[in-house]
Amino acid sequence: MTKTRIDPGPFVVPMPVALVGAEVDGRPNFMPAAFLGIVNFNPPIVACGLSPKHRTSRGIVEHGVFSLSLPSPELVKPTDWCGIWSGDKKDKSELFEVFQGELQHAPMVSACRLCAECKLIRTLELEIDTVYFGEVIAVHADESVLDNGKPDWKKIDPLLFTFPDKSYWRIGDYLARAWSVGK
Repeated sequence: MTKTRIDPGPFVVPMPVALVGAEVDGRPNFMPAAFLGIVNFNPPIVACGLSPKHRTSRGIVEHGVFSLSLPSPELVKPTDWCGIWSGDKKDKSELFEVFQGELQHAPMVSACRLCAECKLIRTLELEIDTVYFGEVIAVHADESVLDNGKPDWKKIDPLLFTFPDKSYWRIGDYLARAWSVGK
């Protein structure tokens, strides 16, 4: 099949959307981010690319912690709203019911089916964004999305984000078992 070269960009695969949470000026603040991923297995470490100018980024640096709350399609409107408005202009502390886990200053969204608390372990400044590396300290899941104590991604139903069309999607159907189907 013929391939057409396209300009490089952040659209190799759909990206999960997380509401990144941090406490700023004593109040919870959230912003949606899709530039994130798992970068280490044990201990589990995530990387999250954000502009250092964001209010949430300031909270991460100030307290050394942050949260990742995975919104489902039912939360697409308030999630998108959080990305449209800066926490410097709109108070986001009342938008979601929040809860705290083990880490103080890392608020999580109760309506999200899966949330993680992260301890900041390193930052990497790039040309536009800063990558915040966080060790996952604890994960909180609604019991309804667990199958034998493990996350069921179809039930979690996380939002996905794509470039260059700037669109939200949802996860597809189960395909095959990894490290098995290829045998």
